Amino acid sequence: MLHRALDDSFPIEVRNRITLLTAARTAVNSCVRFAPPFLATIARGNGTTLAGIGVAVAISELSGLLSPLNGEIVERLHRRTAMVLGLIGVASGVTLAASSVHPAMFAVGLIVLSQSKVMFDLGLGAWTTDRVPYAQRSRVMGLVEISWALGLLVGVSLMGLATAATNWRVGYGLGAAAIVAMAGLIARGIAPDSGPHTQASRTARVPVKVADVAVLIFGMFCLMGASQALFVTFGSWLEDAFDFTPATLSIVAVGLGFAELIASLTSSRRTDAWGKERSTAVGAALMVLASVGLAVWHGHLLIGLPLCIIAIAVFEFAIVSAIPLSTAAIAGSPARGMALMMGAGTIGRATASIPATRLYERYGMAWPALLCAGLGTGTVVAMISLHRGDQPR
Repeated sequence: MLHRALDDSFPIEVRNRITLLTAARTAVNSCVRFAPPFLATIARGNGTTLAGIGVAVAISELSGLLSPLNGEIVERLHRRTAMVLGLIGVASGVTLAASSVHPAMFAVGLIVLSQSKVMFDLGLGAWTTDRVPYAQRSRVMGLVEISWALGLLVGVSLMGLATAATNWRVGYGLGAAAIVAMAGLIARGIAPDSGPHTQASRTARVPVKVADVAVLIFGMFCLMGASQALFVTFGSWLEDAFDFTPATLSIVAVGLGFAELIASLTSSRRTDAWGKERSTAVGAALMVLASVGLAVWHGHLLIGLPLCIIAIAVFEFAIVSAIPLSTAAIAGSPARGMALMMGAGTIGRATASIPATRLYERYGMAWPALLCAGLGTGTVVAMISLHRGDQPR
């Protein structure tokens, strides 16, 4: 289905496999995105508070510091092998999280889930980079990234409905079953290869300058931290302030999913032409404006909820636009470059998780929203700096 969005200038292997790979990543993202809207429910199931489960999330996020190690491993594996191993690990982590009876056990499950997702994403990103030139990469990666929105729109919604009908453990179980099915399809549907040996990788001449890598790392740190400030608090905000239930949170997930889907498709269609660093800066700037509005109008559902949705949607546009930059951070080693940016994003999320949940419990939604705005401003500054440095598109 998605192959129709790619013309004959893209490799036939990419066009033939993009739908399968996007479906697999949708299943992975469904499991990753399930926890934040239901953190309060999961906290009760593990006998703790929102702040307590927020610590578990932060600890699991810190495991992303291992992402550079994952990058080294993936560069030495067949891309298909990395993807299949990642999927098996995701299913294992989800199962462990679903079985948890204590925040520490839940954190371990999230760590396994997080690092396995990294391996899958690096394998998929490197597979794409091996085959698609940099100038066209946002088109393909933007299409694959609709899986983030579909994970919420389809996956989390279904898992949320299962949670409403039974409990959150069954919701996780549904996700694990989907992951196992996708692992089998990837193992059968993707041909093995030996790494970055294709024309797109060999002839890449547009790596990010070494001097700018630190700026890119800072921008990714701020961008992911900004999003985390909203992700770990908006579900509790809707429950506490407006009496939302798991069922109504699932409806919100549908709205978020549609908004993110539009953002990913817009990035796929426009980022290569607009410039990757410029597009990231615009998305981050819009997130800053929306989150400031949320801080002001968080007590009004009809204003605050749309602003929250907008902030999350434009974050999606920004992060999708930034991903191709990471594939060019280390010449000839897309997995290493992506892993470096993931590590920076991990630190950003972990740094934001605890203060965001504690600020929410003490002062309400205004302060997490302002935290989002402050971190988003850092991304804008970083991307403007890259753009002024005449970065490649």
